[in-house]
Amino acid sequence: MASPTWRLVYLALCLGALAVFQAARGADAARAFFVFGDSLVDNGNNNYLITAARADSPPYGIDTPDHRATGRFSNGKNVPDIISEHLGAEPVLPYLSPELDGHKMLVGANFASAGVGILNDTGIQFANIIHIAKQLRYFEQYQKRLSALIGAEATSRLVRGALVLITLGGNDFVNNYYLVPYSARSREFSLPDYVSYVLSEYAHILEHLYDLGARRVLVQGVGPIGCVPAELALHSLDGTCDPELQRAADMYNPRLMALLQDLNARHGGDVFVGVNMKRIHDDFIDDPKAYGFATATEACCGQGRFNGMGLCTMVSSLCADRDSYVFWDAFHPTERANRLIVQQFMSGSVEYIAPMNLSTVLAIDLQKQQLRT
Repeated sequence: MASPTWRLVYLALCLGALAVFQAARGADAARAFFVFGDSLVDNGNNNYLITAARADSPPYGIDTPDHRATGRFSNGKNVPDIISEHLGAEPVLPYLSPELDGHKMLVGANFASAGVGILNDTGIQFANIIHIAKQLRYFEQYQKRLSALIGAEATSRLVRGALVLITLGGNDFVNNYYLVPYSARSREFSLPDYVSYVLSEYAHILEHLYDLGARRVLVQGVGPIGCVPAELALHSLDGTCDPELQRAADMYNPRLMALLQDLNARHGGDVFVGVNMKRIHDDFIDDPKAYGFATATEACCGQGRFNGMGLCTMVSSLCADRDSYVFWDAFHPTERANRLIVQQFMSGSVEYIAPMNLSTVLAIDLQKQQLRT
């Protein structure tokens, strides 16, 4: 006969499984959210890796409720966190977090890893990061884990009904093609040919994501990489954006949007939604005061010219008012800038997000869900 202790353990396991199944029945109402990409959207996966590309030490996270560095490259929340707010959901956990289990898996997962790009050789200087191919393998692994909890059919339904965000491309320029003068890739390709090569590789990644069940994918373009404080520190005397890096972004982004249109035509729907991150940032950079910022050239945390040299650490120069800065560190926006960015996700015109903004996507998908039920 089983001991009272084992009966209690068995009862607890049964109740836990029941809670997961009950949550799964409501999973259609609480839309899952999956995130892939680089440091702009990493929320802590690199905390679990031995790598230089980490944000798990102060003053990162200084404006979170407990003032704790979480692995987000921000003073507070990043873009996925704020999108989760609009979804009415809790923030998704990093896939490598031991807390991602049971009912937490129904919320989704963040697979992003700082330093990665579209190409496998991007970010090699960071040594141990989760390249996009491995992020997608983790997504497959996630689906198997979830299937063991709620069944294959419910897992497929959850994934197909989920919102997906993918943010790649910037590192393929900043941390690859332009990483050093006469880099291997710049000797191999002219810039137009490199853009073509990167996008051809990205097409395979997005198709793989589709094959894994993704049916609503927000695809962020490359931001104003020539205007980030790190590049200003290297290339600018007066805060003017670096024209060569800006040329790369201007060449890449329209072709990315064309690629997404081609993929949507192939799959017969608006699966892929393109976000023009450079256009969104340009508003802040061209007229920061119109958006309540004091500066769009200096980083809040850093050292050297434009506070854009080296890492953001406890010994860095740190601004007192983070809300008055577009950039938190040498590459990444402040939480306030991220909130303005997500406002354009939600309500921006096709100049910012196409073929429709996220509010429209959510309304259409809700209507479809109601018709099914």
